[in-house]
Amino acid sequence: MKKTIILFAAFVASFSSFAQDSDNSDNDDSREKFYFGVKAGANLSNVYDTEGEDFKADAKLGFVGGAFISIPIGKYLGVQPEVLFSQKGFQATGKLLGSNYDFKRTTNYLDIPLLLALKPVSFLTILAGPQYSYLLKSTDSFSGATTEAATQQEFKNDNIRKNTLCFLGGLDINIDHLVIGARAGWDIQNNVGDGSSYTPRYKNMWYQATVGLRF
Repeated sequence: MKKTIILFAAFVASFSSFAQDSDNSDNDDSREKFYFGVKAGANLSNVYDTEGEDFKADAKLGFVGGAFISIPIGKYLGVQPEVLFSQKGFQATGKLLGSNYDFKRTTNYLDIPLLLALKPVSFLTILAGPQYSYLLKSTDSFSGATTEAATQQEFKNDNIRKNTLCFLGGLDINIDHLVIGARAGWDIQNNVGDGSSYTPRYKNMWYQATVGLRF
């Protein structure tokens, strides 16, 4: 995951330099304009344990896409509500009854961030704020046929929170109508698991990269 973050940071930095050159030649300050936009990209998500249980997971990729509105409040401030379909989750490997297994959980969320936008220059928007997430669907997949039924039972957990409050922060690089976004987010509330399975009381965390258009 660290290599992915470093590569993405370098990617954003290169576009930031290009955007600054473009911004210097733009006489019409876009910071005071109202925008509607659409975007799509990927989440690199994982979970972390909130109760000190012995649970380790690996990150997984998922799709994210949706729409946003950029509402100016003067030249340097604004708000940006968004509505996103967002795939999160994790993957893990282990051994049960003497056999190895692979497990992957994909959670589909409706994410609704409400972000405060700081706009120091036209090509850069810094964003932070709360997010409401509603769990639409959770899907588990297993490999390891000899232990599939037992593994499913170990990971089964019906006591999962559907409504979760999160926090999100990141930035957008604005190049005319093109918007390149980078975010980091995490749940404030845990999933309310009862701790009786290998899917414990955890919180989602994710890194998000998107490309969008604003109009």
